[in-house]
Amino acid sequence: MLKVYFLILWVFAIESVQCQPEIMMSEKWQLYQELGLSETVSYPAFEQGIEGYKQYKAEEKGMFVLIDFTKPSTEKRFCVVDMKHKQVLFSTYVAHGRKSGENYAVFFSNEPGSNKSSLGFFRTGDSYYGKNGYSLFLDGLEEGINDKARERAIVIHGANYSDPSVIQGQGRLGRSLGCPALPPLINREIIDVIKGGSLLYIYGKDQHPERKG
Repeated sequence: MLKVYFLILWVFAIESVQCQPEIMMSEKWQLYQELGLSETVSYPAFEQGIEGYKQYKAEEKGMFVLIDFTKPSTEKRFCVVDMKHKQVLFSTYVAHGRKSGENYAVFFSNEPGSNKSSLGFFRTGDSYYGKNGYSLFLDGLEEGINDKARERAIVIHGANYSDPSVIQGQGRLGRSLGCPALPPLINREIIDVIKGGSLLYIYGKDQHPERKG
């Protein structure tokens, strides 16, 4: 009986080692843990974001914005990371497009008039005052995925429907026409930090991707 017990323990130990993902030893995983991002963005979102951060040169400030649309609007899923100093500067709520889904964003588009959010990498532009107040231009960097962001007027702006107090009344945040809309009390502060060339990555899983061609 004792031999059987030790055999079971040995098999369990071997399986544990074999099942331990290599990711746990990677530099990206270590940085993810160091930044304490698990409550704001998933590791797959961070991992893909970092790969893009290496590909697309960021501005000198080293600000990196991550949005994880695999998380519900009832949770914080927007963060700003200072890559130079390895600090999370902001972690907050963000709304998605009204045609992207209810509490979860599951449908995405690059088409004008779709009222859906877009995925992929963006570059922040200049700030400006528009119909939604203090706002920030975004330029999509991926052809066919988000390169119509300017044409669609997809920008960062503040909105009352993005305030977390809305969740208690309707069970989710309100929704935009496709813009990543932030709580109004923190919108200006975030825009002033990330404007002028920061990289922004929106991660999500499209349940009905548009046909190409």
